[in-house]
Amino acid sequence: MEETGAGGPGKPLPTAAEKQLLRRRRQELDYWKNNAARLGRRNLLTGLTIGAFVVGMFSYTILSVKQERIMEELDDEAKIHIIRGPRTGANS
Repeated sequence: MEETGAGGPGKPLPTAAEKQLLRRRRQELDYWKNNAARLGRRNLLTGLTIGAFVVGMFSYTILSVKQERIMEELDDEAKIHIIRGPRTGANS
């Protein structure tokens, strides 16, 4: 005759390994339930930190490119003034 577990007739009792697996799963579930809020805060903090770094790096890059363009424009203007020569009353 077959032994029946709490699941009803026809189901065999769980083995020791299955009981241990179920106990381990329950422990993991309890761990996640207890620590979900803390992990969520950590994830939020990590995401905001990475986002701030990316925004800062992007802003720095854009600012550097703008300054480079401004310097090129100033260099072009300086070249034009050098080619034209000094402005005196005779040649203005």
